[in-house]
Amino acid sequence: MNFSSYKRTFMGCMTLLLSSLFTHAQGPLDPENALSISQVWQLTDSNSRKIQMNNLEVMASEAGIKVARSERLPEIQANGVLAHIFKMPIYENGLFHTPTQFPVEPKYYKISGDAYLNIYNGGKTNREIAASKTENELAIAKKNLSKQEIHFLAAVYFYDVYRNQSYKTLLLQDIKDREKQLHEINVLYKNGTVLKSDVLRAELRLSKQKMMLTEIENSIHIAEQKLNMLIGRADDTPLKPLISETETDPVLIKGLANYLAAGQSNSFKLQISEQEQKLGELKLKQVKSDILPSVGLFGEYMMAYPQIQFYPYALAPYRNGMAGIKLKIPVSALYTNKHKVKVAEIKLHQQEVEDEAVKDNIRQEVQENYIRYTESLKRIEVANENIKQAAESYRIVQNTYFNQLSLLTDLLDAETQLLQSRFELTTAKVNAKIQYYQLEKAVGNL
Repeated sequence: MNFSSYKRTFMGCMTLLLSSLFTHAQGPLDPENALSISQVWQLTDSNSRKIQMNNLEVMASEAGIKVARSERLPEIQANGVLAHIFKMPIYENGLFHTPTQFPVEPKYYKISGDAYLNIYNGGKTNREIAASKTENELAIAKKNLSKQEIHFLAAVYFYDVYRNQSYKTLLLQDIKDREKQLHEINVLYKNGTVLKSDVLRAELRLSKQKMMLTEIENSIHIAEQKLNMLIGRADDTPLKPLISETETDPVLIKGLANYLAAGQSNSFKLQISEQEQKLGELKLKQVKSDILPSVGLFGEYMMAYPQIQFYPYALAPYRNGMAGIKLKIPVSALYTNKHKVKVAEIKLHQQEVEDEAVKDNIRQEVQENYIRYTESLKRIEVANENIKQAAESYRIVQNTYFNQLSLLTDLLDAETQLLQSRFELTTAKVNAKIQYYQLEKAVGNL
């Protein structure tokens, strides 16, 4: 039997869970370690490093809105200068002669303040505020997308543990049956009814099953560590997936048209694309406004010593101030800004094309996952039927072998086929559940 093939199929896509037979077979659950999928998601929301980083990004974008709004407030500055002024040499007879030292007042100080209140700057402040709000919405959409991706990843690890624990339950029972069968074959060998080769084949089969059990236990530990890291628990903490009876029931899904509509309205990927396109539009408007004049009110006031700004000068402190309207016209932008506008237009068009591509990808993803999910339900039906056929085949071959009517190889093949069919049912049910979550993630509902 090739057990590795079952490993490769797990990440495939598919809904439902293991049957209640596997749920009960795990024995009593430790309340400390028993977790349902909803509890796992709650822990990921609280402890996932990536979600914590996304939350900080949202907080930063919210602070950015306040920063943009503060641009409406007047700009106020206060300045102070205290200096020592050196004597001023005057070279009346040329640079190569001793200069005359013209006396100056060595003390100088100046205290001043100025303010500016923007009245009009081409609407740039309003667009900066709108851009900050859009960035906040973009950060929230990215956080939600990251959250549902982590939920899906946690579900994959959760059901990987569940699947391998169910494999382990099946294999332990199979090993128990094979040990009993080996004892019976040894009895037949002692009675001279079978050959030594039959005993060796049975022992080899049992040895392979025990090696497979080791592989499964290692897979359980690996999946548990991945999940524990994701939900913030110690690496070696054991996990008992808690599965309710209703989770084994088929999930009733809506028609494909409903899922396609939900994907176009709820998908976080589409929300991110729309917000990025909105930012591109604001960027284009902002660049176009660079050629517009700006108007604002200003005021200045200062006190200084000595009075050397106006003639006649005086060795005395003085005060001076002014207020008025300041107008700034960016004349050079009339011929330099057209290239910036062209770049912004190209980037906006690029974002519009990307938005259409995102919509196409969402439709394709939703339809593919919908089809794969319905296919997974069919696989469960086939797997159930295969188990019935394999069980009947095993019953017949077992009876004929111990009645000396068939070979041991036929019995081992029948045993292998029965265990393989049970593994396939386990895989089909777990994959179906994962596929359902993948469909929900595609439409933004996970």
